[in-house]
Amino acid sequence: MYTGLVHMHSGLRWIALVLLIAAVFTALSRWQGRNGYTDGNRKLYLFTLISIHLQLVIGLILYFISPKVNFGMISDKLYRFYTVEHLTGMLVAIVLITIGYSRSKRASDPTTKQRLIAIFYGLGLLLILAMIPWPFRNLGAGLF
Repeated sequence: MYTGLVHMHSGLRWIALVLLIAAVFTALSRWQGRNGYTDGNRKLYLFTLISIHLQLVIGLILYFISPKVNFGMISDKLYRFYTVEHLTGMLVAIVLITIGYSRSKRASDPTTKQRLIAIFYGLGLLLILAMIPWPFRNLGAGLF
């Protein structure tokens, strides 16, 4: 079960990242171009939010069953990353993305909607990219 969840979490990361990058670039271009807010934009931003929340659910399950989460070994770089840093960074990123989506839903002006998505999703994307255990960081994770 653990290995399957790790592979699912790692594989779905690519879908979430592609959607998040597409959402950020769409929002930025439409905000700068003062273009309207379409139903397609709304769906992209919603699917991005759903994929990020799905990653959160899988990640939380993994957090509680993972052998890499160990508070007794917090001085070790690998255990500290998975026990504290990855969780905290990803939670902050997901909160930012959720706030951005919620605030954009309440905004009435299309330009404001795009601006809120661009800013909050963009900040979330930067945090997510910083907190992913990329292979070059030597944290025991691969690309899949």
